[in-house]
Amino acid sequence: MKLDAADLRILKEIQNDGRITKLALAERVGLSPTPCWNRLKKLEDSGIVMGYRARIRMRGIAPIAEVLVEVTLGNHRQADFDRFERAIRAAPEVVSCWSVGGGVDYILKVVSPGIDHYQRLVDGWLAREIGIARYFTYIVTRTVKEEIDAPVELLALKPSKE
Repeated sequence: MKLDAADLRILKEIQNDGRITKLALAERVGLSPTPCWNRLKKLEDSGIVMGYRARIRMRGIAPIAEVLVEVTLGNHRQADFDRFERAIRAAPEVVSCWSVGGGVDYILKVVSPGIDHYQRLVDGWLAREIGIARYFTYIVTRTVKEEIDAPVELLALKPSKE
């Protein structure tokens, strides 16, 4: 789907405020309500807008441990990746998992009630033999910056020719 500047403005606004009214959205992006609504509907139907949700400060509910984990698998067959990824998708504590190039196969972000809970989670993965050869744990001690919103306005920039 080809996006224009108006689509990007809509995305930026709803990313900043998912509860914005249709009328306020139209005003902020400089469109009349019906064309604005039609564009938003098209963005939703195409899957670019995946949903609307509240951002919750987890530490406001209970103490948590945030852990980043580097994982290297013992084997690199498709079945090995599939087995590992199924186990990770089934773990609610894993809030993000990226398959990466470089020295490791995956980087995970885990949120748990504490380090002991995290370690029991990993011990369970190791016992179930989901393919982990090595893992390295990094405990988050302080969040310096955490943005869940993509810089939509940068998408409108044309790549420079260098």
